Amino acid sequence: MSVSTPTTSAPRSRALDAMSDWRVLTKRNLLTYIRKPDLLVFSTIQPVIFVLLFVFVFGGAFEQILPPEISYVNFLMPGIFVQTAIFAALQTGVGLADDLQKGLIDRFKSLPMARSAVLAGRTAADSISVIFQVILMLIVAYLVGYRLHEGLLESLLAFGLIVAIGYAFTWVAAFSGLSLKTIEAVQAATFTIVFPVVFVSSAFVPVEFFRPWLQAVADNNPVTIWVDTARALTLGEIYTESDFFADVPSLGTLLWQSALWIAGILAVFWFLGVRNYRRT
Repeated sequence: MSVSTPTTSAPRSRALDAMSDWRVLTKRNLLTYIRKPDLLVFSTIQPVIFVLLFVFVFGGAFEQILPPEISYVNFLMPGIFVQTAIFAALQTGVGLADDLQKGLIDRFKSLPMARSAVLAGRTAADSISVIFQVILMLIVAYLVGYRLHEGLLESLLAFGLIVAIGYAFTWVAAFSGLSLKTIEAVQAATFTIVFPVVFVSSAFVPVEFFRPWLQAVADNNPVTIWVDTARALTLGEIYTESDFFADVPSLGTLLWQSALWIAGILAVFWFLGVRNYRRT
């Protein structure tokens, strides 16, 4: 008489379990956008207003100072794309602060799930929101005259750069949300810090028109590097080889500087965000 022994399936690795938890939390956060579409609508209105104001109110004046081969809308839009990605990413901090106030973070911690899933799921979902908003801004830009001057590969690389910037800033916002813990404080603090960083850059105005002491700040601002990289990828030689923008580094230099800034921000705030999550 033979006795059959029950077979036990090998336990899944912790990495697979963590990925499953990330997927569940990402889906949960995406459903929030579906059930509350006003979150996307109102976060998209601001960059649309910026485009219309700068193109139709200030565009005429800036057209007089830019080289004739570069229209102001083509100069402006890479800056708007970067700004949109950064501002959209700040929603991560607001969402986490809201979860803290409602006690959801404590509930998540009581569940048998990977500790990293809450932050990874939130940042992944908000990065998808960034993608949606950047695509929408591209449509608006096309309607007001924006055109890509390079090929598909360069355009996709610029798009990937902008999404990567947004993803890095979701972790900045996650750290802020877990540190400040209230929606009002997160909104006030992140906007106060990020707003001048975006504007003291080449996003809207050539750095050459800043005061000398402010030029040094703008030249070393990562937003300037990211915007110049996006312009080099979408405008090509008419931007990188223009005498008017002689101080702009080569595309190769801009690419590695952009990647270094994104990796540095992501590494620092991933560590700080996870540490704060474990302490809450």
